[in-house]
Amino acid sequence: MAEPSGRPDHAFSDAQRHGVYRAIHERRDVRAQFLPDPIPPETLARLLDAAHHAPSVGFMQPWDFLMVDNPEVRERVHRLFLNANAKAAECHAGERGQLYRRLKLEGILESPLNLCITCDRSRGGEHVLGRHSIVETDLFSTCLAVQNLWLAARAEGIGVGWVSILDPTELAGILGLPASVYPLAYLCLGYVSDFPDRPELARAGWRQRLPLAERIHGNGWGQPMDSPALMTALDALESRR
Repeated sequence: MAEPSGRPDHAFSDAQRHGVYRAIHERRDVRAQFLPDPIPPETLARLLDAAHHAPSVGFMQPWDFLMVDNPEVRERVHRLFLNANAKAAECHAGERGQLYRRLKLEGILESPLNLCITCDRSRGGEHVLGRHSIVETDLFSTCLAVQNLWLAARAEGIGVGWVSILDPTELAGILGLPASVYPLAYLCLGYVSDFPDRPELARAGWRQRLPLAERIHGNGWGQPMDSPALMTALDALESRR
C-alpha cells in the first residue's frame, strides 16, 4: 500500500513487521515444555537488554533482575507455590476444581533458569515525573519490561512462564528483597520442546479468548464504534486465523 503523500515511511519492512506480530501472537505462558539446555550468556544478555529498554513513566526504570539458579532457593520457591496453589484450588469446586488440579501451572524446577523481575517503588525519588496522579505507574512500567523480555524470548525460541501463584511477601523474604522492592514477576525461562498453537488454558478448556470486536467501545463505555471500516478489518483478521 502506497504511503500518503507527505508522510515519511517509518514502517518496518514486511518481513520485519511480520516478525513482530508473530512474536506477539505466538508468545505463550510455558509451564510443561521446558528442556534442560542452558540459555547461552549472549542470548540471555539480549533478553535482559530488551527488558531494560522498556518505557517507564518519568524514565524511572524501577526494575531489577534477580537470576535464580540455586537449586535450594528454587526448592523453597516451589514449596511456596505448592502452598499457595493448594489454597487457590479450594476456590474451585466440582468439575472446575478437578480441572484446576490437573493444570500444570509452573515450571520452577524444570526450567533451566528462574528470573524474578522486581519493582523498586522508591526508584526516582519522592516526586517522579508523571506519577503524581497514578502512583501505580511504577508497577505498570515494570510490566512493560516483562513483556519486552517475553517477546524477545519468543523471537529467540525461548519459553517463558509467569508463576503468579506465590505469596509476594514470602517470596520477598526468600529472595532477601529490601522493603521498597516488590517481586512483580517470577518467571521460568528455557528452551522448549514446542510452543503450543493456542494458550494452555484455552487448550485445557479453562477459558477462551474473548472476541476483540466486543471489547471495543466508542467515546464512552458501552457505546458502539462508528467505524464500519474498522469492524470490517477486524472481521477480516479473525477470518484469516
